[in-house]
Amino acid sequence: MAHRPAFRLVPAAEGVHLVRGPAVNWTLIAEGGALTLVDGGYPAYADTVEESIRALGRRPGDVAGVLITHGHVDHIGSLARFAERHGVPVFAGAAEVPHVRREFLQQATPGTVLRNAWRPRVPPWALHLVAAGALRDCRVAGVRPLPTEGPLDLPGRPVPVPTPGHTTGHLCYHLPERGALVTGDALVTGHPLTGFTGPQILPSMFHHDRAAALAALEALATTTAEVLLPGHGPLWRGGPADAVARAREAAARVW
Repeated sequence: MAHRPAFRLVPAAEGVHLVRGPAVNWTLIAEGGALTLVDGGYPAYADTVEESIRALGRRPGDVAGVLITHGHVDHIGSLARFAERHGVPVFAGAAEVPHVRREFLQQATPGTVLRNAWRPRVPPWALHLVAAGALRDCRVAGVRPLPTEGPLDLPGRPVPVPTPGHTTGHLCYHLPERGALVTGDALVTGHPLTGFTGPQILPSMFHHDRAAALAALEALATTTAEVLLPGHGPLWRGGPADAVARAREAAARVW
């Protein structure tokens, strides 16, 4: 029997759970009998994503729609199979749709990883991502574009927040009725390659445009929430403005 990555459900707000995978997170938002899934981990996490839904006492078929923050393999790897298996629509920002379809690529390449292999934290991280299916074709051909304004007609009524920089079409999702903000990779709270926890941006090799990624934090600082659900790292309880200030301060510590 194939090994399945472990996960942990972390309650964030009413009907909102952060799912902590081994190397990346995804989010489940419940409303009535339906769910919104935000992101889906690496290709090897496909069964684990479904298990996380069942751990809430729901079925994968209860997912009314999948939202993508951005098209990196660790966020969309399981979604093509999920959409095909359960007939669920998948959405991304209009600028990110061609990236999700792999009409172009804005993510660290194997060459980029090799050039950084001298950093002690990179080799063990790279071994995990290869085992997790990072080299597989993960395109989601049927992804649909979202409007940039919300709320969306999905459980939790998420409001897209454009945060370009990490990728051109990166979106965060604000849940004003739940006091929560799903930050994807625009703002994280930890990563194996940084070695510390707390609000931060990712290392430079992951960003399409690091300067733009730092500038995009302002869009998060002006939202109202009490809890942040990042793409990497633990749940963060606190306001976005404080988290953004901490991330900017910590940027000098991130290579």
